Amino acid sequence: MKERPAAVLQRTKFEPESLATTRIGEWRIAPDLNQIARGAEIVRLEPKAMAVLLRLAARPGEVVSRDELLAAVWPNVIVGDNALTQVVIKLRKALGDTAHEPRYIQAISKKGYRLIATVEYELQTPGQAAAEMPAQRLPPRPARADADPPPTGRGIRSTRAVWAISATLVMTAAAGTGWWLWQGQAGDVASSAIEPSSVSGDALPLVSVEPFEAVGTEPRHELIARGITADLVTDLSKVSNLRVATGVEPPSTRAALRSQARYVLSGSVQGDHGRLRLHAHLADVVAGRQLWSQRFDRDSTDLFAVQDDLVRSILAVLPVKVSEAETLRLAQRYTRNLEAYEHFLRGQSALLVRSRAQNEIARALYWEAIRADPSFARAYAGLAMTYALDYQLGWAADGGAALTRALEFAQTAEQLSPEVAETHWVLGFVHTQRRQHDEALRHLDRALRLNPSYADAYALKGGISTYIGRPREAVGLLRTSFRLNPSAGSLYFLLLGRAYYFLGDGEQALVNLEQALLRNPQNLEAHIYLAAVHHLQARLDAAQWEAGEIRALEPAFDTQRWLASYPLTDAAQKARLLQALRLIGL
Repeated sequence: MKERPAAVLQRTKFEPESLATTRIGEWRIAPDLNQIARGAEIVRLEPKAMAVLLRLAARPGEVVSRDELLAAVWPNVIVGDNALTQVVIKLRKALGDTAHEPRYIQAISKKGYRLIATVEYELQTPGQAAAEMPAQRLPPRPARADADPPPTGRGIRSTRAVWAISATLVMTAAAGTGWWLWQGQAGDVASSAIEPSSVSGDALPLVSVEPFEAVGTEPRHELIARGITADLVTDLSKVSNLRVATGVEPPSTRAALRSQARYVLSGSVQGDHGRLRLHAHLADVVAGRQLWSQRFDRDSTDLFAVQDDLVRSILAVLPVKVSEAETLRLAQRYTRNLEAYEHFLRGQSALLVRSRAQNEIARALYWEAIRADPSFARAYAGLAMTYALDYQLGWAADGGAALTRALEFAQTAEQLSPEVAETHWVLGFVHTQRRQHDEALRHLDRALRLNPSYADAYALKGGISTYIGRPREAVGLLRTSFRLNPSAGSLYFLLLGRAYYFLGDGEQALVNLEQALLRNPQNLEAHIYLAAVHHLQARLDAAQWEAGEIRALEPAFDTQRWLASYPLTDAAQKARLLQALRLIGL
């Protein structure tokens, strides 16, 4: 074995691009190969993860600000703090590090990160190969011909296993009001992923609902704060003369949203000794003044009365007219049972993780909510989603039976609360899985009549439009969903990328699919369409690399079996996708 040259320990600054081969702690780094090694163990990094690691290694022991990392690693692309956070989380996984007891990457609150492990830069002659590292199972991902490095990173994957998404991470970061975002966290919108016109404003006033802050350390308070935020968005969205956007996006993209929003709603929640203290503020950011502020101090069992009062107070201040029908819908609280509400919120958090184990936990929590309130329609809708996911993701031994159960529970939800938009959305989703697209669209149109700002309904309509062979129509619907929810998760990007693929626009498809995978590296469907896009653009090495990623995620993947339960019904599009996947060996 060739002896490694003696390392020269450096404590001076280096530019990351000048580093050839580096040792960080017990890991040997090969930037050219986007991989790290510890003995015989090899871990593959995506380009963005390697870029962050090298940027930190160039200044060992020093704090590198988040802004500096974002500007250096994502040049000329508008992304939020969440993109960097995800890369650091995955870097820690790769290095065997933890946030609580860091040995490599330390987070400095409100500042950035610093590398605390020993860093060694090895002096290397121009001809010396970084490829002395052991060979790995998959070849490095081919670089795009038109960009170096590629415009987005896509997480970290070991050559032996793909890490599961952390349930805790999703529960902490996600506060979605709908169902369509269960797959990924609320993230950031890259300016290159959607055209500027897709997020342009219109004449209706736009309110940005910021996440309500939980004061204190009790987990229950955080849960209630997320629930209040979600319900406020849902309730205000029922007003046809008002546009509503969530405020869960990271700070760097929140500024862009506020440039569109005239009004910003924020607040805090605190509870102790059976009391609920809620403080809410409504600001007019154009006029630069606070319009309204109110403090509630009630018994904790009065949560729903507080929410009702809060919505009425906000609408009384905003320059909108609320119709009689909308007033009646606003008066229909989903449940008046606090125990049922808390079980439901926990079920929603578990459902967001999109793993088989968490799906079963979500189902049990929805049942607990129903036991506490047998008329709780949204809990039945949640049950329907757990069975629909069992079918969609192949978790059920009998997929047909699971889909039948999903339809039964969704119909029960509709019968209990026909005026709740979410019940119609879930019926739309279930009918989509059953390939009953006309029926699905009927329910989604009903959901949009009940809630004109329902971004997830526009997104699902866009997905169906592609399934039935109308991808150009899908692009318009998805632009609307992005405008209504600028902090969309990975599925919005997947749907837009899929539509552009069938339109033959490889570049737009590529950008959006990479954004989807940046937010959720385990999205099998996004990998499948990315492989097809690379084939479309004659990037055969990249297509083969994606085929390897698909087999790593699902070793027994078979295109025909996958398409058998996939809702794509347009024959020409199905044949096109099937041919592309077959030509790259899938």
